[in-house]
Amino acid sequence: MIVQTDKQLAEVIDYTLISATATSEQIERLCNEAMSYGFCAVAVNPRWVGLAADILHNSPVNVDSVVGFPLGADTTRIKVEQAKELVLAGADEIDMVADLAAIIEADHSYLAEQLTAVLRICRSMKPEVVLKVIIEAAALSREQKVFTCQICQNAGVDFIKTSTGLHPAGGASIEDVKLMKETAPKCKIKASGGIRTAQDALNMLEAGADRIGASSAIQIIEQFRERQ
Repeated sequence: MIVQTDKQLAEVIDYTLISATATSEQIERLCNEAMSYGFCAVAVNPRWVGLAADILHNSPVNVDSVVGFPLGADTTRIKVEQAKELVLAGADEIDMVADLAAIIEADHSYLAEQLTAVLRICRSMKPEVVLKVIIEAAALSREQKVFTCQICQNAGVDFIKTSTGLHPAGGASIEDVKLMKETAPKCKIKASGGIRTAQDALNMLEAGADRIGASSAIQIIEQFRERQ
């Protein structure tokens, strides 16, 4: 993706505040800043979806929240119920952490069934809710990444996302974005984790990312403007 203006860059950024200590005041500020800068979405914990949806009602900014975050180890039933609650509270997009044990053990059926079950909830909504699957790429081998991306594509999820940003193995990398794009060309790619500068964001987009997740979204835009 070639970005020529700060508006184009803002439109592919999810402005993120996934913190256990986030307050209602901080969520309100996040939403207002997202509208001011024209970000694609705000990403908040489930606790704050209703508040964010109220603030962003009738604005072009989407509400994004997380399922199975940050470990991905919840059962399929729990993930499905959480997805239901989020969309009913006003979420437009869901970032679900994949079951890493299923990936490591190459348990195709468990992973595929879980993705399909959550996707079914997203597709039942009008308009449909976007599903992004976080695979924690930095913690996986190349073979495991390919395995997971192929299952995600076959399941029909909207995005594959590099990472939670919380795993000790690390966050997004250019190499992982390229591999994910090559392996699952029918899916969009969200790069997230450790993206703090305008150059970081541009590098990820050039590598094939379609969306950026960043808590440093404003800093990224301001740096881009300075370069212009």
